[in-house]
Formats: sequence, C-alpha cells, structure tokens
Amino acid sequence: MESNSCTRNADKGVYDNGGTHRHTFCALVNGWAVVAVLAVGFVAGSMNAVVGSGSLLTFPVLLSLGFAPVVANVSNTVGLSFGNVSGVVGYRRELEGQRDRVIGLMLPALAGAIAGAVLLLTLPQGVFKVVVAPLIILAVVLVIIQPWLRTHIPRRAESRGLGVLLPLGVFATAVYGGYFGAAQGVILMSLFGILLSDTLQRFNALKNVIAMVVNGAAAIIFVFFAPVSWEPALLIAASSIAGSQAGASVGRRLSPVVLRGLLVVAGVVAVVKLLL
Repeated sequence: MESNSCTRNADKGVYDNGGTHRHTFCALVNGWAVVAVLAVGFVAGSMNAVVGSGSLLTFPVLLSLGFAPVVANVSNTVGLSFGNVSGVVGYRRELEGQRDRVIGLMLPALAGAIAGAVLLLTLPQGVFKVVVAPLIILAVVLVIIQPWLRTHIPRRAESRGLGVLLPLGVFATAVYGGYFGAAQGVILMSLFGILLSDTLQRFNALKNVIAMVVNGAAAIIFVFFAPVSWEPALLIAASSIAGSQAGASVGRRLSPVVLRGLLVVAGVVAVVKLLL
C-alpha cells in the first residue's frame, strides 16, 4: 500500500495523457530507484557545471520511473536548481571582474524564465519540440565556428555596454530554460562566444550564474503552481550539489578545445533526444 506521501503526489497530478494513474516515486523507492536518481543527479550536476544539458539525464530517468512529463519536468527543475547554485560557487574565481555582465544580464534572464515557466503551465506539452531542436542545432553550429567568427566579425568594445543582441539572446534562451531547459547552457555559451571577448572558462562561470537565475526563478514558480514531486526533487537536489562541485573542479582544467568539443556533443545529444 502506498504511503500518505504517495497519495499526496497522486492527488497532485501524476497521470499520463489518458488520465490513467501512473506509478509514483514512493512505490519504487525500494531498491534501485533511489540509487538511480542519486546517480543521475550527481552526473547531471557535474554536466551542468561544465557544459549544461544535465536534464537530458535526469528527465528521462524520472519518466522511466512512471512520472507524467510535466511532473518530471518541474520536479527535475526544482532539484537541479540547487546544483546550479553549487556550480556558481564552484566557478566563483572565474566570476571575478564580471560583475557588470552579471548585473546587465540578470533582468532579461529573470523575465525570460518567468515567461517560460508560465508557458509550460499553459501550453500543450509537445509545443517546444517545434522550435527547440532547430535552436540547439544553431547553437552547436555557432560553437563550432566561434573561433572563425571571432576573427572575422568586428565587435563593439564591451566597455560601451552589452548592446542589445546579448540581452535579447539571453531573454530568449531563458524563456526556453524556464520551459524545459536542456542544453540552455550550450546556447548561452554560443551567445557569449560570439558577442563577448573572453575565455571559455569565464564564459562558463557566467553561464552558470544565468542558469542559476533561470532555473531558480522557474523552480519558485513550480513550487507554488505546479505538481512538484518532492521525493525525486530532493534526491536530485542533494546529489546535484555534490556533482556540481566535482564538475567545477574538473571543468576548469579542460582546454578550450576539449570544452568546445563537450559543448558540441551535449548539443547533438540534446537534439537526438528531442527528435526521438
């Protein structure tokens, strides 16, 4: 018999599209389910600290455990938001001297995240597939050709401000991040690489801050207005915090070529997952 906690989760809407009740996490905690969620949460936290796309691991696992897509999505976002904070702490050294960038991009990130979270709660589940895959493909292409673009496209001095394109790009990415979020790190890194002048490691630190703002804002909305299942959310939170610290330690040792390669791989995997 399920516990009261499981009953509460069922009451919150853990159903498939046909309205049939699906298994709740509580019914599966005996054995491999807890280990599986903790393991993918750790790896996802590590991935998010370095390249992003950690949701490509945790989201499918929650689906395999019987959660309806919306429940899996919002529970995953709430859990991984804690890991995002840990990733920012892990990359704090690379944030030195980026205060103006962070301040300038926080508002569009926050506004986009709120818009994306509202869209998730109001639009049909499959809408994002129409636009998300092409967006990630574009981001991967930009990451690949970024070195060429940096030498062939004139860039306005950043001392004159962030301009218009970068805040708009961050806003659009944050809308997607608040809605689903997988590979938003790849998109952000491509934007930073094209529109800013700096090292990939410092871009990664900035990406972690923006992802923290986006996922944190969406998570707050989901806590109050969406069917969050707290058992997997808390397990993902705990393991992604540890994973983000490990990822930051490893990630800052990677060469720009390796980091760029990981971004491309993460983006390709994201597209494949979305199209299957």
